[in-house]
Amino acid sequence: MDFTLTSEQELVRETARTFCEREVAPHAREWDREEELDRELVRKLADVGFLAGWELDTLSYCLVMEELGVADSSVRGIVSVNVGLVGKTIKQWGSDEQRAEWIPKLGSGEALGCYALTEPGSGSDPASLTTRAERDGDDWLISGSKIFITLGTWANVALVFARTGGEGARGITCFLVPTDAEGFEARPIKGKLGLRAQDTGELFLERVRVPDSARLGAEGDGFKVAMSALDNGRISLAAGCVGITRGCLDASVAYAKERTQFGQPIARFQLVQELIADIGVELEAARLLTWRAATLADAGDRHTLESSVAKYYASEVSVRAANAAVQVHGGYGYVDEYPVGKYLRDARVTTLYEGTSQVQKLIIGRALTGESAFA
Repeated sequence: MDFTLTSEQELVRETARTFCEREVAPHAREWDREEELDRELVRKLADVGFLAGWELDTLSYCLVMEELGVADSSVRGIVSVNVGLVGKTIKQWGSDEQRAEWIPKLGSGEALGCYALTEPGSGSDPASLTTRAERDGDDWLISGSKIFITLGTWANVALVFARTGGEGARGITCFLVPTDAEGFEARPIKGKLGLRAQDTGELFLERVRVPDSARLGAEGDGFKVAMSALDNGRISLAAGCVGITRGCLDASVAYAKERTQFGQPIARFQLVQELIADIGVELEAARLLTWRAATLADAGDRHTLESSVAKYYASEVSVRAANAAVQVHGGYGYVDEYPVGKYLRDARVTTLYEGTSQVQKLIIGRALTGESAFA
């Protein structure tokens, strides 16, 4: 595959980098401390076109995700969920009316979307979800709860996955649920280890009424909708992890050059160079795996395996890179005067959501052996 960037892609990357340097990075530490993002940022993200990321080719979109990952993963999550999990899913599965209603709003920042799949009792096993939708004439009544939902309290529409049939994956249907509907409640989750500024919510639905026209895809196709969304979301997340890793590399190199011990910069020490070299090599590998998945997506080819590989490797690399970066910084890495401690906290969750590393290994193992370890 040829990964030479076009002039248009270089312009996208430069635009994203400039935006992050001006609008995101200077505020990241403050937002992290306050556990709250400035909501005005939504308008700014929309103005620069990031909330309509489906209009970019996937590789260009990855360039944006990488820059946001360097600057602040809490901000990256807004774009990644609104675009990768919600917007692209509506574009793929939605009716003409659904696309006309929601795509312009999501792209302009007039509305935000959230992806409501995970439940208190079903994380890695989404086919066992218990939220239920029951027919009531031409409508559906949805009851249940969701947890760890990014943009859960900010969103105007939720992609809610609910059981409409029997047990297992074939009994699930997806619905577009306005969050101002009667019986819909969202509560913020605070005190997180990382992504502290990003809105994360717990959702409660008590006989929330939606018309059948709110159904996204066919009845019983909800699991297919969910997995297709994750194929896109995992590319976004992998690119964000590449950004975390690059941020760790840049911070470590800069610190190692300025920090002196034993009368010389620590950048001259062999074991410090080893830490930095490992970050640099794994950064390149993670980026290329992510770009491979993006290139397949742009070609219209199936990329479930490649997205899983990229997400697994890039997320694990981001944790290793952040841990090494803290080591390079020594005691200063343990306080938020420097960014590497935040990188470590933000990176840690990437091995958990949108499929844990263990789930990714099972997806990869199934592809390699032809045997499924899933029940």
